Amino acid sequence: MKAITLLGSTGSIGTQTLDIVTQYPDQFRIVGLAAGNNVEMLASQIRQFRPEIAAICSKEKFSALKEAIQDLDPQPILLAGEAGVIEVARYGDAETVVTGIVGCAGLLPTIAAIEAGKDIALANKETLIAGGPVVLPLVEKHGVKLLPADSEHSAIFQCLQGVPKNGLRRILLTASGGAFRDWEPEKLAQATVADALKHPNWSMGRKITIDSATLMNKGLEVIEAHFLFGLDYEKIEIVIHPQSIIHSLIELQDTSVLAQLGWPDMRLPLLYALSWPDRIFTDWEQLDLVKAGNLTFREPDHNKYPCMKLAYAVGKSGGSMPAVLNAANEEAVALFLAEKIRFLDIPRCIERVCDRHQNDNRPNPSLDDILAADQWARQEVLQARESLGVRC
Repeated sequence: MKAITLLGSTGSIGTQTLDIVTQYPDQFRIVGLAAGNNVEMLASQIRQFRPEIAAICSKEKFSALKEAIQDLDPQPILLAGEAGVIEVARYGDAETVVTGIVGCAGLLPTIAAIEAGKDIALANKETLIAGGPVVLPLVEKHGVKLLPADSEHSAIFQCLQGVPKNGLRRILLTASGGAFRDWEPEKLAQATVADALKHPNWSMGRKITIDSATLMNKGLEVIEAHFLFGLDYEKIEIVIHPQSIIHSLIELQDTSVLAQLGWPDMRLPLLYALSWPDRIFTDWEQLDLVKAGNLTFREPDHNKYPCMKLAYAVGKSGGSMPAVLNAANEEAVALFLAEKIRFLDIPRCIERVCDRHQNDNRPNPSLDDILAADQWARQEVLQARESLGVRC
């Protein structure tokens, strides 16, 4: 039975991971849980899974959490704040830590888990996008495994099993196209938050659903793939695949192409990250190619999705620039979700912030450099909004 700690337990990744643990109680057990501010759900999870330790990031909700589980015996260790989440990440005999915290907030807990010698089921792409120059050397130093738990990178990882060293030639990341894949570019100026949250294929959190609508999620995945699989950016491509049946492909040196297919279901990559190198039998719906019907592909429209080119440029710049891109995107998306900027203002704000960081880009950033760039970029988004005259 594998011991697991789950960071971001009340979010989309967290709840689906716990679905897996519920379905396979003889395979997995929960050591630690950490969540943001959803007291009711976290308390319910603590009651069901009986972790040894739990934390809520919101210090204001700590008393409510203690009260909600005061009758439990034995009581778990309860902590609060970012320091509490970090302590959960490094705690005890957990073999694998699932990083389901959204955004750059997942970086420090992931580093703590790595330094504690725990394998990482990586569902937080920002860990590598912002912190890749720091995280990868730590993974090597501590001899832990970094197992991708998101759909696209899991697909690549699965296809690479058995491929000889230096056998990989090219990566093709598939993208659904998000909520606006069938919209004309001219219509995007009127896009609302409700429009952008209508993802045609996947059920995800609000932030990543907006990233899918801008296709920034795919640009971020390009940067993550560069760090995970070691390919140059020129060898990582994006293709629109509206059906989301093929989750990504690899081309080998002899031009043979391998793909991983399945229904759009985040449980599959999560299960593989938890069970690798084994395969666990499931009773989930099997893929029926006749039912799936036609599988189609098209080239992404860079005029419609400017975030993709921006992400490629930032990735090639390297250093602290990806941390700035990631933080600026998080803040711009938050402003859009709060209806303080329009949809098309998201890439405009991000580009403005990245341009202002060019002269300050650190080629070989330390963790302090990355955290400082992250904080600077978040504040700079508000300046960019004012400079661009954004009004809603």
